[in-house]
Amino acid sequence: MQEPYQDSFTINFFSLADMMTYHAEQAKNSLWLRAEVNSLRVEPLDERSALYSDMPAFDPSVSEEAVKDTAKNLGLAIKLNGSYYPVRDTAYKSLLDRAKIGGTALPKLRRQDLADTLNACLALHKDNALLLIRDQKISAAHSGDEKDYSILPINELMDSIKTKLDERFPGNEFENGYSDHSITGAAWSMPDQKEDLLGAYRKTLEAQGKTALAAKLTPGIRFSTSDTGIASAKVSALLLGLAYPIHIGGMVATDHRRQAKVSDFHMGLDMLFAQFEDSVKRLEKLTEVYLDYPVNAMTAVCKKLSMPKKAALEAIGMFEVAYGGGAATAHDVFMAMQEIMFISKTEHTPVNKMLLLEESMARALALDWPGFDYAKAVTW
Repeated sequence: MQEPYQDSFTINFFSLADMMTYHAEQAKNSLWLRAEVNSLRVEPLDERSALYSDMPAFDPSVSEEAVKDTAKNLGLAIKLNGSYYPVRDTAYKSLLDRAKIGGTALPKLRRQDLADTLNACLALHKDNALLLIRDQKISAAHSGDEKDYSILPINELMDSIKTKLDERFPGNEFENGYSDHSITGAAWSMPDQKEDLLGAYRKTLEAQGKTALAAKLTPGIRFSTSDTGIASAKVSALLLGLAYPIHIGGMVATDHRRQAKVSDFHMGLDMLFAQFEDSVKRLEKLTEVYLDYPVNAMTAVCKKLSMPKKAALEAIGMFEVAYGGGAATAHDVFMAMQEIMFISKTEHTPVNKMLLLEESMARALALDWPGFDYAKAVTW
């Protein structure tokens, strides 16, 4: 059974109430502390280190299990206010940022050597760090300047989304949610607004003989955010009903910077909802773009968007067999590309990478598709 202190901890939600309760409790039990960067002291925390067996040196909130989990992962601890805290792997990049160092060689160092390097560099800087202590570990080491990092509590962001959805889209339904120590995501559907938002698109699909596809699609939104620095607070337009949700752009994002507040995020939601129909129209317009060499175009577009090669080639092969030759629309190709998402999911691609992949896929809607309609086979 997974425990929240573990770096690998993940949790799925199928109830909005459960997800909101979880994040409210998480916010209540999390601690944000400011400290001078040159006061931070890093120590090795692998099984050979003296600290590994010195539990009295740790803050009373830290368990032996959390220490052992850290020794298996990042293998570092930081001393704060006279007590040590294990450092979660999600804090590694931001800790390097505070020390103003980087490089691929650093993770290969012995933990003692890595700790010594970090300490030597941290001691050079007089600015502040904003540390997030969550589930017994330091989970992030952001810049302590309020203009550089703004705290946007996840539970408050979710409250904002729920309020705005209930105002604008009554009858909305929570689909699912996910959290780990690096990212949180959730999706909602708006079945009662299906005709208003997708009516014209549905008629276009039906006119092209795609009645079954049209019947499956339902409008929705995707929310994602991170307290550990890997993502801003984002909401984007979705189409639900297929094997994997289709990200159709229209994203609004509030960065954790420049003293941003949850109210800024709340106001941004109006912009997304106002643009939802425009996002659908961009997708619908692809039904008017005909490609003479759709397999080549699909290959070129996947390459352009840096889709995962193995999954993309599998999806391209499936499309080549299914469409039977001749011309096809850019919409046909875009829908075939969604197999990449499903294949990646079945291969257990981490959720944070799936969310980034969704965003990359949505960029296809803005491409000049005829420019990828090559007569010559595309090598990859």
